[in-house]
Amino acid sequence: MSSDDKYDSALDLLRRLDPTKLKTNLQNLISLEPSMAEDLLSSIDLPLTIKQDPKASNREFLCCDYNRDMDSHRSPWSNDYYPQLTADDLAESPFPSEKLRELEIICNDSFDVYRDLYYEGGVSSVYLWDLDEESDFAGVVLFKKSNSSSSNWDSIHVIEVTNSGNGDYNYKVTTTIILQLDSNATSELKLSGNLTRQTERDFRVDTNKEDQLRIAHITNLGTLIEDIESQMRDMLETVYFEKTRDIFHQNKNSLISRNESEKSAQAEIVKGLQNL
Repeated sequence: MSSDDKYDSALDLLRRLDPTKLKTNLQNLISLEPSMAEDLLSSIDLPLTIKQDPKASNREFLCCDYNRDMDSHRSPWSNDYYPQLTADDLAESPFPSEKLRELEIICNDSFDVYRDLYYEGGVSSVYLWDLDEESDFAGVVLFKKSNSSSSNWDSIHVIEVTNSGNGDYNYKVTTTIILQLDSNATSELKLSGNLTRQTERDFRVDTNKEDQLRIAHITNLGTLIEDIESQMRDMLETVYFEKTRDIFHQNKNSLISRNESEKSAQAEIVKGLQNL
């Protein structure tokens, strides 16, 4: 079997396995075929984890593959890795350029306001990295909302911004929603899964001033992400939840009909016995 076939089979297998055990299943696949580790880790979005930044009053930040170096994750607040790396490892660790770091700081503050308005809690983090062209960059915008149970909502927006020339910028956003619902600790009913969509849009930015350019990028990205999240929430509610509800009611009605049929058969048997 070729490497492409192995990769496709691994993705197909992950789609069929229990989504609540995605991390364990992914690790098992990598242990079976270590050569696929890099491809699988870069293409499979895992549920976000949370760490605290001791240099920022233990403020929480989100961890994913995009801000990871070895077993450490970079905080968007202090720009440091935790757990701390050695000086030699730190010299090889990825950091955004100074100019992009300024944009990253503003993005984190802006999307933290967005998180507070739309999620009413939770944690958000934004990480940016440089591309080959000076005016181009990529990044990821993360949101996580969870409660005291095992229910979680993870929103992962991978962005790419490229200068098309003449003041036009192309924005690509690949969004993955990872949802896990658990009604309560005693219920056996759970709903888990993920949904991925990609959006691309061009915006004109009529400025060369760095401060105004940052504001334009944040405004355009914020508009895109707001639209995408609204569409995907509606899709989850009106399509996937409704379909799940229909299947549940069909199974419930089928069970009721079967119980009534069994009761009727039992009554016929009892009646036949009584006539003996």
